[in-house]
Amino acid sequence: MRELLLINITGPDKPGLTAKITSILSGYKVPILDIGQAVIHNHLSLGMLVEVPKESASSPILKDLLFCAHTLGIQITFTPVSDTEYEQWVQEQGKHRYLLSLLARRITAEQLERVSSLIASHNLNIDTINRLSGRIPLETGLTKQTKACVEFSIRGTLQNENRFREQMLAITDTLGIDIAFQEDNIFRRNRRLVVFDMDSTLITSEVIDELALEAGVGHQVAAITEQAMRGEIDFSESLLQRVSLLEGLDEHILETIAQRLQLTEGAETLFHNLHNLGFKTAVISGGFSYFGHFLQKKLNIDYVYANTLEIEEGKLTGKVIGQIVDGKRKAELLELIAKKENIRLEQTIAVGDGANDLPMLGKAGLGIAFRAKPIVRESAKQAISTLGLDAILYLMGFRDRDDLSVSQHTLQNAQNLSGEVS
Repeated sequence: MRELLLINITGPDKPGLTAKITSILSGYKVPILDIGQAVIHNHLSLGMLVEVPKESASSPILKDLLFCAHTLGIQITFTPVSDTEYEQWVQEQGKHRYLLSLLARRITAEQLERVSSLIASHNLNIDTINRLSGRIPLETGLTKQTKACVEFSIRGTLQNENRFREQMLAITDTLGIDIAFQEDNIFRRNRRLVVFDMDSTLITSEVIDELALEAGVGHQVAAITEQAMRGEIDFSESLLQRVSLLEGLDEHILETIAQRLQLTEGAETLFHNLHNLGFKTAVISGGFSYFGHFLQKKLNIDYVYANTLEIEEGKLTGKVIGQIVDGKRKAELLELIAKKENIRLEQTIAVGDGANDLPMLGKAGLGIAFRAKPIVRESAKQAISTLGLDAILYLMGFRDRDDLSVSQHTLQNAQNLSGEVS
C-alpha cells in the first residue's frame, strides 16, 4: 500500500542540514513529491511531501529521521497524507496565481493583518511570503529613508477583481502604504521596456510651471495645469493655452531651469539597474523635448518623445512645433517603440502621474500610477505613492540584494581602498 508523508523540520539553520536529511531518504529510495524551505533570522523551516516505496516500511525511515533530527538539534514532525488529499492538491495545479506586493517605509503587523485578511475574504490562499527589501537597521537614523517590500504569492480564482482592488485602495489610503496586485505569469518575469512620463514623475516639478514663474504668469499657468492633470479639460488645448502665455521668454531660461531640475527619489538607482540588465528606457512626455534630452544625457535614456517649443531670435514664440504628445499619442508611441525593439506590449512597463498618462498605462503590460492624482490612482491597476521610483524594481521581482548600483558602488570602494593601501 502506498504511504504519503508530509515531513516538517524546524530549528536553527546550519550548513549541511538538508543534505543529511535527504541522504537518509535517498538510502530508502524515497521520491520527493514536493519541497519548500525558508529561513527567517537563521531559523529554518523545511517541508517535504514524500512517497514511501512499497518495498520499504515507514518505521525504519521515521526512526532514522528522528535520530538525525536529535543529533542536529532540530524538531521534526510527520503527517500522513491520503491519496484523496494528494489528488486534490494535484488538481489545483494550473489555477490562477497572483503576486501581491506590500510596499511601505517599514512593515508592521497591522499592515500584514489587513492585507492577509483581505486575501482570505476573497477565498484566495497564500502560498509563500517573501521579503524583497533589505534588512532595516533598528536605528532608522542610520539611513536617510528606509523602504520595505513583502511579496505574497497567492493561489486561487478571484471572482470580483474590481471589488478586490477597491478594498486594496481603501487599505492604502488608511495605512499610508502601497499595494500592487498582478497576475503571476511569464511576462512579469520578462519585462524589457520601461517608459516614463517626465514632469512630476521622473522629476519632482512641472517644467511648464517653472517656465511660467520665470515669465511672471505662474498663477495662470498653474491653474490650467491642475485642471489638465485632473482630467477636467483637454490636455492639448490646455497645453496650447499655457504655452501661449510664455511668449517672449528668453531662450537661455530653459538651460537655467534644466540645471535646477530635481530627479525623483530612486530615479538614478532605477535607471542604473535597468540599463545594466539590458532594459530599454524611454521618456514619453507631454512636457518639452529640451528638458527630455537634458535628462536623456543624465540618465542614459534610449528614447525621448515630447513637445517642442518654437524659438525665434532667442525667444519663445508661445507656440508648439509639430504633433502634440497628448494621452492618445503617448499610447501610440509606447506601441511604436515596442514594435521597433521587437518587444511585446505585455513586456512593457509605463509610469506616469496624470490623466493624460492613463492610455499609456492601460496599454502597457504593467501600468504604474506614480504619486498620482486620485483619479489616476483609481483608474490605474498599480500605484506607488509611498516609496521612490526604484520601488518599481520590487514589482518586477527584484530584491535589494540584486541592486547592481550597490554592488558597483561596493566594488568601487574596494578598488579605492586597494589603491590607498598600495
